[in-house]
Amino acid sequence: MRLLETVAGHVYGAPAKQLARETGLALPTTYHLLRTLVHEGYLRRDKGLFFLGEAAERLSSSGARQKRRSTVVDTLAQWRDLLGVPVYYAAYREGEIEVMCVSQTPGTPAVEEWADFRETGHAHAIGQCLLSQLDGEARRDHLDRYPVQPLTPYTVRDNHSLLRRLERMRRMEPVTERQEYALGAVCAAIPLTLGTTAATMAISLPAHQEDRLLPAARQLQSEIGRRLGSLALSISM
Repeated sequence: MRLLETVAGHVYGAPAKQLARETGLALPTTYHLLRTLVHEGYLRRDKGLFFLGEAAERLSSSGARQKRRSTVVDTLAQWRDLLGVPVYYAAYREGEIEVMCVSQTPGTPAVEEWADFRETGHAHAIGQCLLSQLDGEARRDHLDRYPVQPLTPYTVRDNHSLLRRLERMRRMEPVTERQEYALGAVCAAIPLTLGTTAATMAISLPAHQEDRLLPAARQLQSEIGRRLGSLALSISM
């Protein structure tokens, strides 16, 4: 590991003797470790100089992704504690609704996924918010694959009704649903602008606390506005 760290500090590469000197390793040991690291793809050798190899670069990339995800997890937890509600982050990727992260506690439990979120986007605020950000063709494609189906007495009844609702949604306004996905739960989702990616942060509450839904959603939207710049790269994990 010390050898890898030392090589990483030399953008233009370094010879074995210099690496041995800087790491404090014996030269024979350094040569042995360098050969092993080259063989495993963590280093590459070019004209007597050693550079990071593809395996080390993949490791670095994976570490960066983990750090970005950790940033999102920590931020959602802060908002969960501030608002006293579970907080969700989701995105629309390659034609699918993906709930990327959920922050909850025993005192603020998330809505149970009793029906696959990917297939029931018409019924929950997360899905409706993501679909509202797509163009007409992408919406119809999604509904061709996952047509509207009633989940509760409050669920939108058919594809046509859902499309009309999506068209009426105002840009950057919170999207709310009340017991359409699960009886006893109300939800709100905030649309996010991430280049060409449709994304959202959302919250949920028990139905008997419905009066808290919009105020909490507005507060979350304000928090997102303050943090979105620093989170833009992290939430594209």
